[in-house]
Amino acid sequence: MPASKPLLPTTVVGSYPQPAWLVDRNILVKNNVVPRVRLKEIWRVAEDALEQAQDDATLIAIRDMERAGIDIITDGEMRRESYSNRFALALDGVDVDTPAIVSGRNGKPTPVPRVVGPIRRREPVELRDMRFLRANTDRLAKITLPGPFTLSMQAVDEHYGDEEALAMAYAEAVAEEARDLKAAGADVIQLDEPWLQARPEQAKRYGVKAINRALQGVEGTTVVHLCFGYAAVVSDKPSGYSFLPQLADSSASQISIEAAQPKLDLGMLSDLSNKTIMLGVLDLGSAEVETAETVAARLRAGLRHVPAERLVAAPDCGMKYLPRDRAFAKLKALAEGAAIVRHELQG
Repeated sequence: MPASKPLLPTTVVGSYPQPAWLVDRNILVKNNVVPRVRLKEIWRVAEDALEQAQDDATLIAIRDMERAGIDIITDGEMRRESYSNRFALALDGVDVDTPAIVSGRNGKPTPVPRVVGPIRRREPVELRDMRFLRANTDRLAKITLPGPFTLSMQAVDEHYGDEEALAMAYAEAVAEEARDLKAAGADVIQLDEPWLQARPEQAKRYGVKAINRALQGVEGTTVVHLCFGYAAVVSDKPSGYSFLPQLADSSASQISIEAAQPKLDLGMLSDLSNKTIMLGVLDLGSAEVETAETVAARLRAGLRHVPAERLVAAPDCGMKYLPRDRAFAKLKALAEGAAIVRHELQG
């Protein structure tokens, strides 16, 4: 049985640094663009040995999170070129060989897949990943999926001719996958939806509808993660979200936000009084490793707006682009800072 969840549990957003023997990190960061199509050249291991190498890297990520003292862990997303393309490119209806070029969130030209037919999931994509994670830890286990709104924003539609219809088609595929992952032992299912912030007008029209469809029939803890982008890619971040209060109407039980790097005004959390908040308290844009007391202070700030029973401590975003030693040290500070505040609360 997985371990029980303490007060003020700690978690990660999803990714952990991939080892330099597994991926060419220079390719990963050279253009500061998160890949939407395949980036096969990133892998340093031959195709016939890649799965085993990814398994080994996953074990490293699991053990690092356990050693750091994190309560709810992931597989570190070691098998992914980006948080979204592993799932996005495995679906029927997507042309991955002749991508379109669009302007990314940072304004740079970005190749993206073209939707040329009905979006359908032909087979489970992350099921083996979840089974591997569950077999190799007794901690609570979380797995992440790209959310349907974000998936629809990372493709060029040449089939549906309707933005909402495209997002809802992706939502059907995500829902099928999420139910399989839950059955495989996932304690937490997280949808990554950074594009809710980037495209607030479309998000207000059908973002929550797509999320609710993607989570339909998924029992247990569910999370929607919003962010302004990886710190390695986006350095200038606003102090408020353009799309957040609307998520009070979502069926997700938790909302994950980055608050440390953008120095977010936490007063906006009052709009989500029906949700547990996964609060970003590690600034991944800073080379400095937070002290446990810095983490504790950020958690105390969160507690002025959210009761302890509804607060989860986390990094701002995925840690994929960080050096591994810095990521580990930051996670250790996260666990120690949460322990300080937990002790204060429990007397």
